[in-house]
Amino acid sequence: MTRRLWTLFEPVHAVTYFSAECVEANRRLGLRGYWMGYFGSRAAPMGAVSPGVVAAVFHGFHPDRVRRAVPDAWSFAAPEKIVVARAEAAAAALRRILPEVDEAAEVALPLVERVVRAADGAGRPLFAANQALEWPDDPVAALWQGATSLREERGDGHVALLTTEGLDGCEANVLATATSADSPGEWLRESRAWSQDEWAAAVRRLAGRGLLDAGGGASEEGRRLKAHIEARTDALASRPLRALDDPERLAKALEPIARAVADSGDLPFPNPVGVPRSAR
Repeated sequence: MTRRLWTLFEPVHAVTYFSAECVEANRRLGLRGYWMGYFGSRAAPMGAVSPGVVAAVFHGFHPDRVRRAVPDAWSFAAPEKIVVARAEAAAAALRRILPEVDEAAEVALPLVERVVRAADGAGRPLFAANQALEWPDDPVAALWQGATSLREERGDGHVALLTTEGLDGCEANVLATATSADSPGEWLRESRAWSQDEWAAAVRRLAGRGLLDAGGGASEEGRRLKAHIEARTDALASRPLRALDDPERLAKALEPIARAVADSGDLPFPNPVGVPRSAR
């Protein structure tokens, strides 16, 4: 159930990266270019933090890509203004994609809010920052904020596990590409801004650990490690769900929204966030 719910709330959240309303909202705020909009809007709940903080918390992006966006982003738009604008834009995108989204939000929002409030922010900086935000008055914007909080809670746990296993940002992307068809290699390399030489060096390091074979594919040990990380990520993310008597009710409420996002074409498949098209 935990992984199923991730495949449902991740598409709800992901409109912030791909939908025209969200990209345009960042532009109107003065954030220059897609990546300044990405890093500025996603990091905004933490305040005007340094590029080192963003690179550490996001994990997987080349630090140079982060430095090209942060801290300049904060000189164009204050984080508190970005937080409001990103939720409003996401709500507009979701209403365009699914006009009936308000009806789904009526059921899903109280459940999502219960889970978010029950979750422990210790060791989860990006989730804790989102959890501390005021909930928007607009129920669809609030649902988006709740879905965002849950995906960042899961993501923080995932990053902790990757670093525990000694995987740096580039290596984590290489291993994801080698073990999953839902992680497009070249797109992932380019979007995270790793050079071909850096990517090749990460391949060699993983091969030296026995995680990749001679051809760069995942070895049995590599697949075992990746499966372990994913299973532990699910286990950690399942804890807040204990606040729900019936998680299936939340899944059913989110399904039409996630399916509509998948069918809209806004969210590409495969995609850099690795979410599969299982909501169809």
